[in-house]
Amino acid sequence: MENKKSNEVHQLLYLEARLLDEHRFMEWLNLYTHDCSYWVPLELNQVDPIETSSIIYDDKALMEIRVGQYAHARAHARSPLARTVHSISNVQIEVENDGKFTVFSNLVVGEYRRNHQKIWFANVVHQLLRGPEGLKIHHKRINLINSEAELDGINILF
Repeated sequence: MENKKSNEVHQLLYLEARLLDEHRFMEWLNLYTHDCSYWVPLELNQVDPIETSSIIYDDKALMEIRVGQYAHARAHARSPLARTVHSISNVQIEVENDGKFTVFSNLVVGEYRRNHQKIWFANVVHQLLRGPEGLKIHHKRINLINSEAELDGINILF
């Protein structure tokens, strides 16, 4: 993959992380295509988000609802919003046809809220599409390494 395209992919992933860390959720939503999906599987190697339970499986409309809930003044369960640091590493890019890319990466998210700190680890797969507005996220799959464990509530976006 040529260096310019590789840099563009890296910059998109870094921008996504920054927007989430800065609670710029509406801008974050704009990184996604209109027909996108955002998936956190429940099981290791899960292949189907529909026929099997998932931790999260959202389309764009559900992502917008989730963001609206985060930002709502009466969302006391999320007040204050968690402070996060998203760290992305081991980025590998596979070029496909017609402006499509599959990107594999590792993710570490540090979360701090109400004197409690959590650390989340995941392998992430982004499917990116190039359209008139540039590169956008069409699908994001977040494979939490502890997805099958008892999770003490997820109050952040990965």
